[in-house]
Amino acid sequence: MSAIERIRAERAVAILRRVAEVDRRIEALVEAGIGVVEITLDAPDGLAAIERARGRGDVAVLAGTVRRPEQVDASASAGAEAIVSPGFSPAVVERARELGLPAIPGALTPTEIEAAWAAGAALVKLFPGGLGGPRYVRNVLAPLADVPLLVTGGVDASNARAFLDAGAVAVGVGSALNDPDEARRVVAAVRSAGV
Repeated sequence: MSAIERIRAERAVAILRRVAEVDRRIEALVEAGIGVVEITLDAPDGLAAIERARGRGDVAVLAGTVRRPEQVDASASAGAEAIVSPGFSPAVVERARELGLPAIPGALTPTEIEAAWAAGAALVKLFPGGLGGPRYVRNVLAPLADVPLLVTGGVDASNARAFLDAGAVAVGVGSALNDPDEARRVVAAVRSAGV
């Protein structure tokens, strides 16, 4: 199963941004039921952590905070199965396409979302999702129903299901997963959402 298929099936991505003991954190997330992790490149050992996580074989591994084409190359070399960006950079999406690596660029407005999707994004990351909430997701998807959104930024167990029910294909959860119990609550909320 590809990383994109796994995101769509599991509907949750754990975002690990500059976390201490990333390997231990991944282990705890897997135990909580998380199967897709995004390790950001703004961590000092982000690429090495991606390599180690890929070696586990039980999680899909995304490279996050990919902002330049050369970071796409480094992510691919480290074994990332897709790249995620905070914004939409045509050069990053193009380089990912050249390497056969799915790109998930960030966008907020309908214009940005449409541009990212038209450029060949595998999914579009709506960021920051907490700014407009589930109602914004529903409103954006009214005219852009064919665009699969991964909502990140301000997502936790209290609103994950609402974002999915509003039409997002998946949610990305970051700092809320610092607590293993919250990770289990996020998994439960995601699994309770209608498909």
